[in-house]
Amino acid sequence: MKTKILTLILLLFLAVQPTYAMHIMEGYLPLGWCVFWYLVSIPFVILSYKHIQGLIKVNPRERISFALNAAFVFILSALKLPSVTGSSSHLTGTTLGTLTMGVMSMPLVGFIVLLFQALLLAHGGISTLGANIFSLAIAGPLVAYLVYNLLIRLRLGRSVAIFMAAMLGSLATYVTTSIQLAIVFPDAEGGVLASFIKFVSIFAVTQVPLSIVEGFMTVLVMNLLVSSEGMIEPKPITKMRALMLSALALICVAIPLVGGLIDFGSGTDDQAGEAISILSPQHEIKVLFQGFEPSEWLEPLLFAFQVSIGIALFTWAIYALRSYLNKKH
Repeated sequence: MKTKILTLILLLFLAVQPTYAMHIMEGYLPLGWCVFWYLVSIPFVILSYKHIQGLIKVNPRERISFALNAAFVFILSALKLPSVTGSSSHLTGTTLGTLTMGVMSMPLVGFIVLLFQALLLAHGGISTLGANIFSLAIAGPLVAYLVYNLLIRLRLGRSVAIFMAAMLGSLATYVTTSIQLAIVFPDAEGGVLASFIKFVSIFAVTQVPLSIVEGFMTVLVMNLLVSSEGMIEPKPITKMRALMLSALALICVAIPLVGGLIDFGSGTDDQAGEAISILSPQHEIKVLFQGFEPSEWLEPLLFAFQVSIGIALFTWAIYALRSYLNKKH
């Protein structure tokens, strides 16, 4: 347990860079495409709500699983990790929920997280919410689900299957975003394919190393949950373990704050915006829904607030899980 927590802390120490990706920003998509992606994504969100409601009705303990999964996405999607390429990006955190509650559990979680960021953090947008839900909470989890089940059938080992599912699921989110942008902004000479290659190249050089990090983190958290549930009697939380968990929580909260003070250059979303201006110079960014625009000093505080929500959810879920196991045994 101590080794796993220390490894998570080590991975999170990498996170210090304040740039953003994963979202298609407000105004970047024409109204017609905004409507299209809403029509595609909203039915999945409704089905996801009914799916989770059904799971909780059958087994109230699934409420704990939902809280854990939402907390994981809240925390990871607020952390901007630097990549070996000199840029940075988000983790997604959607594979944990995909593997514990099913692929249909993630659209609702993605909707909640993306709506929160669009309204309070000025990241993503209300008009582009449907497109962002599809890439983050539908396409990514579906790829993770398929990869996991394929590797389990091939008997390559559970940890390998979780790692590959998380890594490829994270990459699939950005590949989907690249497709969404390429369709709207085709290259004048090479068309949609050439445009897709440009966008995916921007995301790939940053996201491949970070997806590997997400793979390891997902394996560690899954193993922690499985080992906890497998105990005949939950072990008491020692002072050392409590200190390590507290340190991990403080690091998660501090990352957005430190990131707001250090400027390491543009992120992948800025680079994608530059690519759009080159591919479609005549494109005019039209903000359809103007949300809250935080100031430069307030923005990292709000991201830290998002992380704090995730930590609070995670703490409640772990406490509830331990209480459930104590009653059970």
